Amino acid sequence: MHNKVVYHAMKALNGFGLPVLRFNFRGAGLSEGVHDEGRGERDDVLAALDWLEREYSLPIIFTGFSFGAATGLKTCCPDPRVTGLISLGTPVAVQGRLYEYSFLSDCTKPKLMISGDHDQFSPAANLREVFNAAAEPKELVLVEGADHFFEGKLPIMREAIVQWLPRHFPAVNAQRRA
Repeated sequence: MHNKVVYHAMKALNGFGLPVLRFNFRGAGLSEGVHDEGRGERDDVLAALDWLEREYSLPIIFTGFSFGAATGLKTCCPDPRVTGLISLGTPVAVQGRLYEYSFLSDCTKPKLMISGDHDQFSPAANLREVFNAAAEPKELVLVEGADHFFEGKLPIMREAIVQWLPRHFPAVNAQRRA
């Protein structure tokens, strides 16, 4: 929740006046519960969506990093409250665990995937396969020379979000802050 990737994504979204909710999944940081490979974590995403809907009653653009991206994509694609998806450092293979994204072929919400071209958990060729199988509209940004944490390349990641949002959600441009 407090890593540099999540922080820079939050700053990009806040720049458009969008409310942002950052949270830890169960068992991470000081949160309660135990990590259970995604089942309970999908419930965590749904609880966050419920809260955002109650507090703001606005369309939601989901943004997640790494495991959060994988879990959020799976949870948010079918959820009508979510109008767009931003996936940062989308994991494909992590420590013998393979992530599956076939559901993206039916997900017609605007999608932005940003990853480093040297992401150790998402080899560019594997991520391109996931991206190519996803339904339109979609955009893939591979940040040259970046690893999973976009070390030294966070401004490029942030700028990709800033450029993508108004193309797919013109109303957010009216809320943009300098």
